[in-house]
Amino acid sequence: MGEIPALVNDLALILVVAGIVTLLFKKLKQPLVLGYVVAGFLVSPHMPYTASVVDLENIHLWSDLGVMFLLFSLGLDFSFKKILKMGASPIITTCTTIFCMMMLGIIVGHLFGWAKMDCIFLGGMLAMSSTTIIYKAFDDLGLRQQQFAGRVMSVLILEDILAIVMMVLLSAIASGKELGGGEMINSIWRIVFFLVLWLVVGIFAIPIFLRRVRYLINNEVLLIVSLGLCCAMAVFSAEVGFSSAFGAFIMGSILAETIEAEKIIKLVEPVKNLFGAIFFVSVGMLVDPMILVEYALPIFLLVMTILVGQAIFGTFSFMVGGESLKSAIRCGFSMAQIGEFSFIIASLGLSLHVIGDFLYPVVVAVSVITTFLTPYMIRFATPVYNHLEKRLPNKLIQSMNHLSMNQTGAQENSLWKQLLTQMAMNTFVYSILSSAVIALMFTFALPFMQKLLPGEDLRIYANTITGVLTILFIAPFLRAMVMKKNKSEEWKALWAKSNRNRLPLMFTILVRVIFAVNFIFYICHYLTHFANALIITIGFVVIGLIVLSRWIKKRSISLERLFILNLRSRDIEAQVHGKKRPLYEGKLLDRDIHIADFEVPSNSGWMGQTLKQLNLGQKYGVHVSSILRGGWRLNIPDGDYVIFPNDVLQVIGSDQQFSTFREALQNSLIGEDPDLESREMKLRQMIIGSDSPFIGKTLIESKIRDLYSCMVVGLEEGKESLSPFKPNRKFQEGDIIWIVGEEESLNELMKL
Repeated sequence: MGEIPALVNDLALILVVAGIVTLLFKKLKQPLVLGYVVAGFLVSPHMPYTASVVDLENIHLWSDLGVMFLLFSLGLDFSFKKILKMGASPIITTCTTIFCMMMLGIIVGHLFGWAKMDCIFLGGMLAMSSTTIIYKAFDDLGLRQQQFAGRVMSVLILEDILAIVMMVLLSAIASGKELGGGEMINSIWRIVFFLVLWLVVGIFAIPIFLRRVRYLINNEVLLIVSLGLCCAMAVFSAEVGFSSAFGAFIMGSILAETIEAEKIIKLVEPVKNLFGAIFFVSVGMLVDPMILVEYALPIFLLVMTILVGQAIFGTFSFMVGGESLKSAIRCGFSMAQIGEFSFIIASLGLSLHVIGDFLYPVVVAVSVITTFLTPYMIRFATPVYNHLEKRLPNKLIQSMNHLSMNQTGAQENSLWKQLLTQMAMNTFVYSILSSAVIALMFTFALPFMQKLLPGEDLRIYANTITGVLTILFIAPFLRAMVMKKNKSEEWKALWAKSNRNRLPLMFTILVRVIFAVNFIFYICHYLTHFANALIITIGFVVIGLIVLSRWIKKRSISLERLFILNLRSRDIEAQVHGKKRPLYEGKLLDRDIHIADFEVPSNSGWMGQTLKQLNLGQKYGVHVSSILRGGWRLNIPDGDYVIFPNDVLQVIGSDQQFSTFREALQNSLIGEDPDLESREMKLRQMIIGSDSPFIGKTLIESKIRDLYSCMVVGLEEGKESLSPFKPNRKFQEGDIIWIVGEEESLNELMKL
């Protein structure tokens, strides 16, 4: 037999040690991420008392795959529509928190005398709270259904998205050597351009592809197709100058809008868990105890920076976002830790060779310490608020506590603001699509046509054909840019409201026409030697023809409708199967009243009882608005509805009521049977003797089932198989019957 490759030996060591350590951490109710880090330390060359990994280069390659699949899974759980529905409050909170913590991290790094890039990457690491750790802490403390926890999770989702953008910017900063404003703006523009382009094209094309081949796809094929799309986008992202992780995230976000998203999440999860475990183990392998001892003071100060910084700036950020003082303190204290994205940013810095080797283990140590302190920080928030309530003036506390109730976010924006925002967004998106088409045509189609029609005499024909085709391809986008929203409700209302609105409304059309003409101007200027005045005239004529063309109008509308259908496909599927949350969820009048989901455990004592018997409204003050059962929604259930195992109850109530309800649900669990072994069912033969009390009685009259918990399964009559014992047949002396029951019950029956 050939020798086993070192990679296989290393994987065996990593997975065995990781399995043992994570079992221990699961027993101790600690995050598994920390278990992987500890396992990595145990198998690293820095630990002389245990076996060590040999092929470090391949392990780091696998860990890079782990980062890619982690971000792919993050994209699958993310939807850009969710961000749009969140409103401005979480966005303001997230941006404020990241900016404050990043600046704080950079300042602390400079105080330590570290290099510029170390300080910049340190700021990025300290700005990223851990979604996984906070979610688990909320779950363990029974706070996940509370309203402030939902605010925190919204901000964490946005933080994860901005972390992707931050990684791209940090890569640009690391390779640029200078932090020029022009270079930074150019990097941000490239990110926005490709982000919008990939999302729009992906959401248009990929759902159509999956819809066409849906009848051919099973779980195995869907997994391969999904991972293939993930890797393809990762490669394409790397080719245009971004990280592979960024491309993987984008593909996950695109697939998140498809009907197959939930299946893909379940299928990809084992792959993500495997490679993610290897990544976090590789994180632990970089922990050097000597560096931890040498940098003990910076580690301590960084821990204090995170705890105090998030407590102050996190609270401030949530208040800026519209939360009351009490809610803001609870939110800010919950985010006082760093986790998986800090590791990823540190890995990026190491791979680019722009940060010191000491920074990685320092950040890991800080993450471990702050993770252990997270539950205590969450618990500490309420006493801090109570202390402030006693110390600060009552009027100030009262105004802060009612800050969120006085927000005007629910007021409708002006018609002008709505209309101009929608027009600007449409112009921006269609400009990106038109630019992408022009770039593709000039990069591939134009050289092909020039080779097909060589020579100076034929070059004009090659350029003309390319130009005409390019204009035809972008015509639906240019028409939508000019005409979309011209017949919207906002437009009609403003037009009818006042004559003073009509000239500005016409001006918005002129501005968009000029934008569209610019694309025609660029194409003609690039391909011809006409005078600028002639090109501008051609541009206005072409745009006029595009607007008047019925074929282009039909094509433009059909493309947009297909895109919207693809974008809404997952929502449509959720509505069909009764899984979509009710629309009134965000419209409850009392800010302390909201909706939360509670799953009935399979061993709950509530199973089989009706809502009337449970009397949840009287006992806990909550109302069950819907029951989700096997993909179906049962709305407004009455008291006769029976609770089934694994039902999801959508409950309306306050945070305090939810806490009481959750505790009652947990206390209703039926424990394991301590006498499980004695419950084994056995089969016994019984002969009816002359003194048996059953002689002359029917099976029903004997009450064998009721009194002895046994069941007669057959009568032996000398045949090859048992005969059924009929209910109206009477027992006779010498009958041979076969009975099933528990050992103790059978013994008691045999004594008769």
